[in-house]
Amino acid sequence: MLKYIVNRIIMLIPVLLGVSLLTFSLLFLIPGDPARSMLGEKATKTQLEMLREDMGLNDPFIVQYGRFMGNIFQGDLGSSIHSKEKIATELIRKLPATIELTLFAIIIAMVIGIIAGVIAAVKQYSWFDNISMTGALFGISLPIFWLGLMMIWLFSVTLNILPPSGRITEGVSLTNVTNFYVLDSIITGNWTAFKDTLKHLLMPGIALATIPMAIIARMTRSSMLEVMRQDYIRTASAKGLRKHIIVFQHALKNAFLPVLTVIGLQFGLLLGGAVLTETIFSWPGVGRYVYQAVLSRDYPIVQSTILIIATIFVLVNLCTDILYKYVDPRIKYNS
Repeated sequence: MLKYIVNRIIMLIPVLLGVSLLTFSLLFLIPGDPARSMLGEKATKTQLEMLREDMGLNDPFIVQYGRFMGNIFQGDLGSSIHSKEKIATELIRKLPATIELTLFAIIIAMVIGIIAGVIAAVKQYSWFDNISMTGALFGISLPIFWLGLMMIWLFSVTLNILPPSGRITEGVSLTNVTNFYVLDSIITGNWTAFKDTLKHLLMPGIALATIPMAIIARMTRSSMLEVMRQDYIRTASAKGLRKHIIVFQHALKNAFLPVLTVIGLQFGLLLGGAVLTETIFSWPGVGRYVYQAVLSRDYPIVQSTILIIATIFVLVNLCTDILYKYVDPRIKYNS
């Protein structure tokens, strides 16, 4: 196992180098001038050339890429072109918000998706099966931006029961320990802040969870149906074992590997795909940070953030592969 993990980590290096090269290349080819974006339309050619020279934008592509990677290897993610703030400092402040939202969304998706998928498989062709799979189809099809706006209109504007944006209500005090607001409120025993942060998490979490919830439900149902037709399930039923023991201890355990794969992939995708959700709900996370950086053509932020998200994504996939062994001990890892 240890040798397998070490080999997988070594294999991540060329993957991340490829991601960094691709990201840097795409942003290098995007039309637009960061210098013009910083100085405005009234800037003179002399001012623009001076700024380009200071920023190294006149250097060849390979020189700029080498400088970028050299800084990355030294732990320096660079600074924002506009605010001059260190990108690493901003990510430390904003990444917990995205991780907190993603964890909340994936927990909702896992709980509801797995339960719905199991019941739909056990009661195949029943009214629950038809309704849940139709709902899953709608969950995959609904655009997140439309769903988010409708939720804000219904629960914030019309019913006024949930806050429309942000992580915590202004005026609610919370001592930051880890910058994970739910965890910090539990650590400090601040239950007022705990309830408030959960209220802020609810709408963006549900909006973000709709697509993975639908995918997990459909995958769970499909995998369960395949396992439920196996001989050992029929043998267990013939022995007179209780239905819930057959379903959860025998069927679900053996059907969980493809579901685990989907959960791992969806978690990684949510970390990098929460741009729309964070923008709609004004969630101060990495997705909104990157969105604002793209609009302002702040290339260093986009490049560094995408590289960090890609690193987290491949690490999540590595953890998923390792979990396979604990879900199914029959799996053998080859070095």
